[in-house]
Amino acid sequence: MHNITVALDAMGGDFGPSVTVPAAVQALSLFPELKVVLVGDEPSINTQLNQLGYQRSARLEVRHSDRVISNSEKPSFALRNSHDTSMRIAIDLVESENADACVSSGNTGALMALSRFRLKLLPGIDRPALVTALPTVSGNKTWMLDLGANASVDADSLFQFAVMGSALAEQHLGRKPKVAILNIGAEEIKGNDLVKRCAEMLTQTRSINYIGFVEGNELLHDAADVVVCDGFVGNTALKACEGTAQLILDKLKAKLTASTWKGWIARILFSDLITEVKSLNPDQYNGASLLGLRGIVIKSHGSADISALVHAIGEAVHEVKRQVPNHISDRLEAVLLERQY
Repeated sequence: MHNITVALDAMGGDFGPSVTVPAAVQALSLFPELKVVLVGDEPSINTQLNQLGYQRSARLEVRHSDRVISNSEKPSFALRNSHDTSMRIAIDLVESENADACVSSGNTGALMALSRFRLKLLPGIDRPALVTALPTVSGNKTWMLDLGANASVDADSLFQFAVMGSALAEQHLGRKPKVAILNIGAEEIKGNDLVKRCAEMLTQTRSINYIGFVEGNELLHDAADVVVCDGFVGNTALKACEGTAQLILDKLKAKLTASTWKGWIARILFSDLITEVKSLNPDQYNGASLLGLRGIVIKSHGSADISALVHAIGEAVHEVKRQVPNHISDRLEAVLLERQY
C-alpha cells in the first residue's frame, strides 16, 4: 500500500521527458512508499520508459496531455489558457486530492499563479513564497525565502514568510529555529523601512526565535536557520551562491582531472576534499517549496538533471510526511492569537 502520490509535470523544464521520466523511475526505487503520476505527452513518456526497460506498475501512472506552458508565457496568459496543460493537470490532481504533491520544472510564474488559483492560500497568508535549503560550512542547512515568487513585498508579507519558514525548518530540525532578516548590515539602524518594520514585528512575537539581521556573507556560515528577504533579493543571492559553488567545482575538477603529474598528486592528496566540495553542488539542494498554499507544490530548476529532479521529488515526499501546510497553518494561528494580546 503506497501512501504518497506525487504528480510530476513530465513536460516541464529544459529537457522534458528525457529527464522527468528517468527521475521518476529512480525516485520510485528510492522511496518505497511513493507513487508517481507522470503528466504529459504519453507517446514521449512511453518512449523513455521503453528505453529504460521499465514496465508500468501500480506505482507509476501516466496522464496524457499534449499541451505545455512555455517558459516565455506570462502568468496572466497561463491562467487563462492553462486548460489541459501538463502543469495544470498536475496541480489539479493535488486540488482534487488524487495526489499529495505536485513537482514541476516549468515556468515559475505560471506555476505560482496556477497553484495560488487552484489550491488557494492558507488563512492568514497574503502571498506564497519560494523556499529552499542552502548548505552551510558545518554541514547543516539554512532555509531562505522568498526566492523569486514575489519581487517586492510589504512588511506584513515578509513577516508571514518568517512564520512559514520557521514552521518548515522546525519540521526538519526538531527544535525552534533561529530566524533572521537578510540586510545590508547587522546593526539595527541599517536597512530600509521594509526590513526595519518586519524586524519590529518579529521582535514582538515571542513564538518566533528572531535573532536580528544577517548579511549576505553569512548565509552559508550557520548565522541563522531561516533567512527572510523579498523575492528579488533572495533570487539574486541564491544565484550568486550557486554560481560561486559551480565556479569552485569547475576549477577543482579542472585541476584534479589534469593529465599531469601535478593532477595525479592532487588526486591522491585531496581525495577527501573532493568529497567535501561536491557537497556544494546546487543539484543536491534542488527543489524549492511554494509555501503558503493549501497543498504542496515543489518547483525544480528548469535546467535540472536527473539527480537534481530526484532530489526535488524527495523534498515533496518529505513535506507530505511532515504535513507541512498543516504545521504552517497551526503556527500562523498561534502567532495571530499571540499578536491579539
